[in-house]
Amino acid sequence: MADNNDRAPGWDAIEAEFLRVYPGQTDPKHYGTVISWDLGGDDPLDGISIYDGGDHWHFVSFGLTELYEKESENPKYSGFGFELTFKLKKGCYDPDNEENELKCVVGILQQVAKITFTNGDIFQNNEYIYTGQTAGIDYKQKSAITGFICISDPTVNTLDTEHGIVEFIELIGMTDAELKTLHSRDDVADIYKRLGSDVTDYNRSSLV
Repeated sequence: MADNNDRAPGWDAIEAEFLRVYPGQTDPKHYGTVISWDLGGDDPLDGISIYDGGDHWHFVSFGLTELYEKESENPKYSGFGFELTFKLKKGCYDPDNEENELKCVVGILQQVAKITFTNGDIFQNNEYIYTGQTAGIDYKQKSAITGFICISDPTVNTLDTEHGIVEFIELIGMTDAELKTLHSRDDVADIYKRLGSDVTDYNRSSLV
């Protein structure tokens, strides 16, 4: 985060929204970036916080939007206009590896954010991310979950901050077979409806 003397209205707005959803969680798990992207670091996000959703962990990124000052020329949106979220089901992994699993998700969010920072790709509702990889996204790479669909996170509200609009785009884990059936936004909307949950479960069976 910024120094205490610096304003971070964008960061504060995100934290306030998650505090609304998770009352009392004023000190969630947080993974910060040691060397910032601007200084040549590998991680574009300033940090990622993890809130306790009861039966799942709820991740949120900080850094795809303008956290401190307004820098872009687009007055409507803050930065790229969205932050990433992810919900991971508790107990779908070896509890002895929980810290590694959380760090693994943090790494994935950084990698997805890097696509936006490097190529300018904007992830939106009812899109999908297919890389062709067959290894699982979990820490031990044993899960059938290999990629993602993107939805507007139903848990949190879109924000209208002093730097512009901030949407929350949630990644939901999908199997390779599922991803191969997706060709349009309607396909994504349909499979999300069939899935019936936005919480990623590494152990679930494929729908196709």
